[in-house]
This record gives sequence, C-alpha cells and structure tokens, in this order.
Amino acid sequence: MTDNIPLQPVRHKKRHDNKHRNGCCPWSRCCGMGDFRPRTVWLGHPEKREQRYPRNVINNQKYNFFTFLPGVLFNQFKYFFNLYFLLLACSQFVNELRLGALYTYWVPLGFVLIITIVREAVEEMRCFLRDKEVNSQIYSKLSTRGTVKVKSSGIQVGDLIIVEKNQRVPADMIFLRTSEKNGSCFLRTDQLDGETDWKLRLPVACTQRLPTAADLLQIRSYVYAEEPNIDIHNFIGTFTREDGDPPVNESLSIENTLWASTVIASGTVVGVVIYTGKELRSVMNTSNPRHKIGLFDLEVNCLTKILFGALVVVSLVMVALQHFAGRWYLQIFRFLLLFSNIVPISLRVNLDMGKMVFSWMIKKDSKIPGTVVRASTIPEQLGRISYLLTDKTGTLTQNEMVFRRLHLGTVAYGMDSMDEVQSHVFSAYTQPPHDLPASRVPAATKVRKTISSRVHEAVKAIALVHNVTPVYESNGVTDQAEAEQHYEDACRVYQASSPDEVSLVQWTESVGLTLVGRDQSSMQLRTPSGQILSFTILQIFPFTYESKRMGIIVRDESTGEITFYMKGADVVMAGIVQYNDWLEEECGNMAREGLRVLVVAKKSLTEEQYQDFETRYVQAKLSVHDRSLKVATVIESLEMEMELLCLTGVEDQLQADVRPTLEILRNAGIKVWMLTGDKLETATCTAKNAHLVTRSQDIHVFRPVTTRGEAHLELNAFRRKHDCALVISGDSLEVCLKFYEYEFMELACQCPAVVCCRCAPTQKAQIVRLLKERTGKLTCAVGDGGNDVSMIQEADCGVGVEGKEGKQASLAADFSVTQFKHLGRLLMVHGRNSYKRSAALSQFVIHRSLCISTMQAVFSSVFYFASVPLYQGFLIIGYSTIYTMFPVFSLVLDKDVKSEVAMLYPELYKDLLKGRPLSFKTFLIWVLISIYQGSIIMYGALLLFESEFVHIVAISFTSLILTELLMVALTIQTWHWLMIVAELLSLACYIASLVFLHEFIDVYFITTLSFVWKVTVITLVSCLPLYVLKYLRRRFSPPSYSKLTT
Repeated sequence: MTDNIPLQPVRHKKRHDNKHRNGCCPWSRCCGMGDFRPRTVWLGHPEKREQRYPRNVINNQKYNFFTFLPGVLFNQFKYFFNLYFLLLACSQFVNELRLGALYTYWVPLGFVLIITIVREAVEEMRCFLRDKEVNSQIYSKLSTRGTVKVKSSGIQVGDLIIVEKNQRVPADMIFLRTSEKNGSCFLRTDQLDGETDWKLRLPVACTQRLPTAADLLQIRSYVYAEEPNIDIHNFIGTFTREDGDPPVNESLSIENTLWASTVIASGTVVGVVIYTGKELRSVMNTSNPRHKIGLFDLEVNCLTKILFGALVVVSLVMVALQHFAGRWYLQIFRFLLLFSNIVPISLRVNLDMGKMVFSWMIKKDSKIPGTVVRASTIPEQLGRISYLLTDKTGTLTQNEMVFRRLHLGTVAYGMDSMDEVQSHVFSAYTQPPHDLPASRVPAATKVRKTISSRVHEAVKAIALVHNVTPVYESNGVTDQAEAEQHYEDACRVYQASSPDEVSLVQWTESVGLTLVGRDQSSMQLRTPSGQILSFTILQIFPFTYESKRMGIIVRDESTGEITFYMKGADVVMAGIVQYNDWLEEECGNMAREGLRVLVVAKKSLTEEQYQDFETRYVQAKLSVHDRSLKVATVIESLEMEMELLCLTGVEDQLQADVRPTLEILRNAGIKVWMLTGDKLETATCTAKNAHLVTRSQDIHVFRPVTTRGEAHLELNAFRRKHDCALVISGDSLEVCLKFYEYEFMELACQCPAVVCCRCAPTQKAQIVRLLKERTGKLTCAVGDGGNDVSMIQEADCGVGVEGKEGKQASLAADFSVTQFKHLGRLLMVHGRNSYKRSAALSQFVIHRSLCISTMQAVFSSVFYFASVPLYQGFLIIGYSTIYTMFPVFSLVLDKDVKSEVAMLYPELYKDLLKGRPLSFKTFLIWVLISIYQGSIIMYGALLLFESEFVHIVAISFTSLILTELLMVALTIQTWHWLMIVAELLSLACYIASLVFLHEFIDVYFITTLSFVWKVTVITLVSCLPLYVLKYLRRRFSPPSYSKLTT
C-alpha cells in the first residue's frame, strides 16, 4: 500500500537545507521560522497561532529586488574570464600602465555586462510573472462575514478553505467536509507522487456530521498536527472538539489529509490549513533551483585559462629578451596589457548572443510549436546528452486507458470483434427463463458451458469486481436528482482510484452491461433490455501492492446466490485458480504486446460457507496482535480452487510518436531511464509498449530487498546477466544505494534501459545526481508533473512537458515542450546545431584575437621588444566589432546538414558525445593557424612597406580584415543570405571608415596600385594554403556528415 512506501532517508544536513526553501527569507530563524515544530491549529482562527508560519507563496526566482544586481555581477565575475577583464580595465587608471584611451577597455566590458544584466532581468521578470499567476489564484474562505474570496498567497494556517472539483489544493489541509453523498472524495495526486491512481480521502467524522459548512466556525475545535516533514505517505495528528458533551477526540491519518499540488477529483471540499509556504509537503520534496552552468561554458573557461597562461609566458619572454633591464616589473604589466587580446573579451558576448539566437530559433521552429526556452544560457547542452531520464505518466503515456482484449482461453476478442461480445451478452439476458445463464448453474455440476454463457459470466464479473462509483451531474437539460433517479447515461461520470478500473467498467457498458448505481452496501447493473440487476455488497477486499489483487463478495438479490469475485496480477492469481494449461502462455503474449493483464476468477459460496467465513473474518479484524496477518489468512481460506473466467488486456495509450522518438534517441547513443511513481507491473508494461525495452532484450526484475545481504545476492544475480534491461522499485533502489552505491551504478549504467518504479520525487533527483557524479556525462530529465520538478532542476538539461498534469514541471524546466515527440527534434536538430555552432564561433573568436596578438608580438620583437601598441584607439575596437563582428557572428546560422537529414540519421548526434567540435586538438589547430596567419601578415607588411610606418599599419590592418572575412567564408558549410550580407556589409564599413581614419592610416597611400598588390599578395599567402588543405581533407578524409550531403 502507498502508506508503507518509505521515502528517501533524509540526513540532518539535508533536512536543514529543506528549511530554506524558495519564497522564504534566509533570515527566517530570526523571524521564528527556523525550526519545524508541531502545532495546534484552531479552526477558522488563524490569529490564535503559537508561532509565525511562512507565507503561502510560490517563488521560483533566483534573485529579489535587492540581490539582483550584486547577484548577477557576482555570477559574472566569479568566472576567471570576466574578472581578468575587470582588472585589466581598472589597471588603466594607473598612469604607468596606461596604453591608450580608457574607452578601449571599459566600453567592451560595459557592453558585455549590460547584455548579461538585461538578459537576466528579462528571465527574472518572466519568472516573477509566472509565480504571480499561481500565487494570484482565487479561492473561497469561510469567515465570520460569510464566504470571502482570498488569493492563494493570502491563505494562512487556520483558514477554512473551500476547494471545488478540478481545483488545485492551495496548501496542506485537513479534510473536514465534502458535498459528496457517500461522505468521501477522490484526490488526484499525480502532481505530487506521480501515481495515476486516485486516492480516497475521508473527512473528519465530527465535522462531516454538522448541518452546514458555516457551523465549522460555531464549534470550538482544533487540530494538533505533527511538525512538517518530507513524508507524503504518512501523517500523525488529532482532531479535538472541546464544546462537545463529552469532548470529541479523533485520530487523524493520511486518509484525512489534502496535500498542496493535488487536485480534487470529486465534489466540493472544505479543509483547515495546517501547513503553508516552505512547510508544504510538495515544497519539501522539491530541491532548490540551481544556477546551471553549461559544460561548454566550463570548457571555454578552461581554454581562456590556457590563453592567459600563454599571455603571461609571452610577456615574460619579452622582458627576458630585454635582460630584465630597468623597471622590468612595470614592463611585464605593460606587456600583459599589450597582449591582452590573446584572451578575447568579445568571446563571452558573442557566445551569449549566440545562445539568444539559438533560443529564438527553437521558439520559432514551426515543427515543434509551443516550445519555450526558459534558460537561454544552456541550449548547446542539448547537443551532448548521454542519459535521458523520463517520467512515465503524462510524459510517455496519455494516462488514458483503453480496453483492448478479452481472452477466455479457447477464444479471444479484440477491438474488432467486440460486437460479438455484445451479441453474446444480449442473448444471455433475452433467452427463455428455463435456459438460465451458466452463472446460475451450481458449480458442482460439470456442464460444458457454451461460449455465450462464458462470455456473459466474464462480462458480469468485470462489471462487479471493482471500486468504481457512478456519479450523476447536471448537464443543463437534466438536473442531478432526476439524472440519478433515471440513471441518465448522458449525465453519468465514473469515479475510481485507478483509470484501469474505469476503462473496464466503460467497456462493460459498451457491450451492454452498465454500472448505474453504487453505494457502500449495494450495486446496480442495467442489462441490454433495461432490466436493473441489484447486488448486495457483503465484503470488499481492496487492492494492495503486497497482495496485487482485489476481491468482492456479492449477493444477487433476485436469486440470493452469493459469489466471490476476484481479479489480480497473473503472478498471484496463477496459484489461486483451478489448474489450466493456457494462463501463463497467454499472459506472456498479452504482456509482450504492452497490455496490462488482469486475471478474473470467481467462486460460488453457499450461505453456510459465507456465514462461517464472516464469523472468522470479523474475529480476525478485532484482534489486537498480528491483525493484518490473521485477516489475510482468513481471506486466503476462500482463495482456493477458484474458477478462471477470463483475462483482460488494457492499454495505457502512449503519447503520439513515442516509439519512433525513443528509437531515434537510442540510435543517437542516448540511454533512456524511466523513473516513475507508478507500480512495477504498470511501468514494465509501458516500457515494453513504448519499445523502451526492445523485443530481443531480456528484462531483469530486481527482487524486493530490505537488507545488505539480500542486496548483495541480488546484485550478484544481476551481474551475471548481459544486455539486459533493469526494472527496480524505489525501496530496493534505496537499499542498494545505501550499501552498494558504486557497484549498483556501475551495473545500471551498462544496461541498455533502466526502469525505476515507485520512485519518490527526491529519489528521482538523487538518481540524476548520482548519474552525473559517477559517469561525468550530461543528463536530461523530462517530466510533466510537480513530482518531476526536483529531477528536472537537478539534471544538466530539464525539459517540462505541458500536459493534463498542469504546468508545474514546464515552469520549473529549462525547456518546455507540448509533446514528448518534440524532444527528438529539440536534441537532434537544435541541440546538435547549437553545440556545433557555439564551438565554431568560440574557436573563430579566439583565432581572431590570436591573429592580432601574434602580429603585436612580431612587431614588438622587430622593434627591440618595445611595449608599444601596433594599433591604437578606434582601430583596436573596430577590429573586433564593426569590421569583423557580423561575419564571425553569422556562423550561428551555419549548419553541416539539413534538419531532415539530422533526424533521419541520429547517428550523427553520437559523434558529438565525444566533444570533438571543441577539444584541445581543434583548439591547438586554430592556435597554429592564428600564429601562421598573424606572422605572414606582419612579416609581409614589414618586408613590403616602403618608407613610412603608417604604411605598415595600412597594409597589415587591411590584410588582417580581408583574411578574417576569407576565413569566415572558408569555415562556412552552408551559406545563408544573411552571411553574404554580413561579409559585404563589413567590407563596405571598412572601406567607408578609411576616410575617417587618417590619424592611423595614410588615405592617399591606400588608393595606389602598390597598396593593392601588396595587400593581395599577403592575403593570398595567408589564406590560400588553408583553402588547399581544406579541399584535400574533404577529398581524402571526409567527415561523416559530408557523406550524407553528397
């Protein structure tokens, strides 16, 4: 049962972390909110509180008004890269170190910071508006002035809140009243624990008996609640009414709670708020959002450190060649400033702007409509994912159950033959009375039953053995009371704790046997002819995760016959039903088709047999010691030699194109793990159905383990399996991670697929964290519910699916998609392009800076190691901005293959997992190219200049600009019209600006033929060899993508 599922053990340190949740200030200890304590909550009197409680607000922002600027600046300058440029710019205030105008250093740095601050401000504002929308949801509150409206953020501990059907519960509450006649309500908890089964909740008996909800304010009563904790499956508290005669005391358990982030599935409920804000169970199961820094950014940061090392070495060499003469320590600083271009300041701003372009492209892609980028700093991470961790319900599946198969052993009925079932049911209720349906024949008489009677028995059993309740609602034409009286089909809605149950009852309705009424003690079915069959419910044995079956004993009121019906999983039912030779084989066949299989059986009881059972059952329920064991033993005395009626196959429909998407991801070298809160059988079925586990692969179901010894034995058994998918439950996983963390992760990472079922939200995040630590690979988490938020925030890339389960996951994610199938294009096309483009852009910006630094080094060497700048003022700023910025930045539009080819051949993605587009090898190649080109241009200019120094500047600078433009053209693989515009515009800007650069360049000299041929020769010598090498490489050692484009 869900109540017995242990969550991840929480260490004291972790518990402390949980106290500082979003939406509460770090000084909460000073406010009296530092320690979690039990509390006494008076109904409808929030002013009678013993301590201060946190506000009921959701806050996903990283900063507030006061911490925004310091926080953003700290996050920028904690990078070595940006701190270096800040120190560089500050050094220009020292006269001995000044090399030029202050603006040459402060303008680029200011530009970078302004862009970063604006981007962060926009993201923070979006986050603020999303939070405001959730916090502004309106609820009804009972007060002495009547019913008043209150915002979600205005709800306090002690408030009496009214929650309507299909409305989100805004805070953790104790359930006091319901409008439902049966005195209970159903709760959808998929946002909290990932389970699709609806949970039955019971109100406090004392308050449910009150005439009206307003009477809650007239009684003197309070709730004693335990201190807030992380366990969503347990609660301890008491309800006390002091003005009763005698005073009323009721114990409270999980059945009396309504946790925040769940949704009311039936009726209107009233509850008293006991926890708010950071003390909510849902918030305590959510980890703090962290500022994600991409692996690519860390790699670039590492390269800039190498470049800085090169800068220091070059500066020291220059001073050493001067034999450390004079004030050599000042010369070192001057050379550090002179060669500062080795570490390019424009790299950061180019990459940040590139990321904004990639994010815009993702949003504007018409093939993945509705996709939202919430973290524009990590789009290139999508191009290097090794592990994809996905939720099941609502992510892979639609959470819509469809009845697919009825199997009777000798005959099976699929979706195309349901009309035959319908005709059999119809004939069973319209044939003459003397030929009664076989269900009325005593079990002792061995009569060969006709197919018609066997089908009827099976359908009748399915229509009776469940916990479904039909509810009638007004549809505008018929009011509720009339609909209930006449069993109006149009007004009937089925409610149950599981969608499987509803799908079975809906199927029996479609074939003619309709469930029209039910209360605690009786059930009514309607036959195809309109006759109402009434059954008295004598006993119900509910489904539990231990027993894996449910049973019901009913008495047919027309005949007085007592029948025990049971349905359950094949593993437990095989030992309960009479011997047969087809059950195991057919269950296997249906499971391979991805169907959830249930075995249905029955047993006829005489009045004496039932009375004997009831006596023993009541006696067992009254025992104090070993009650559950004694009750189970009594029930098992009935569960023998039951008559096997049929197998049912129900399918949880997959989202559109889940199978091809998972196949694309598998071919791309991405391992997919499914982490779900659902039960083992359901998870295994979905894994097979979605082809997460291929037909040729074996599945190893990890046996439940509770001790170190058991875990050791099971891990050894698993180690002997090869190419085998793993299925493991959350509690077994917890034991393995506690004692054999390294061994388990090593084995699990070798599996082609892993399914973790019965996972708590914190366990999902723990698995992601362990994968990152153990493998060092990038992870992507996909989910759609509130229970997936921790996992999404822990992963390197978090993707939220907007679906029926709300927007909580998509709001907390880095990327939000509307369907799972969009993930294929997001990774294969946008992720791949973003990474390759970022790699090309970063290396080209480094090349651009190294070229001019090499020229400066050559110039200083020739002129006796003087710390004199080659280019000054606007030339140095213009070089990395208006003269080369547009062509270099246009590399963000480049692509090696069309998006259709990238989707068709996901193996292209696999190449990126090794990080080859940006590696030490490619970095070294670009460094050598830069040194070669810088040297050729500078030595060429020194050899070919005639008389004046300004001619060197004119020849070298023009050759440098042309070389950069030609190198961009050499790097581009697929031309875009904007690239051509950028090249021509940059060239035009340079030519036009020559008129204004007479301070640095001889305008008359550049109009001569001598200038033209010298620049042409230098540019050709610097670029032509590289063009030849590129041609030879593509000819004799083409990259994998080029084979697909030819």
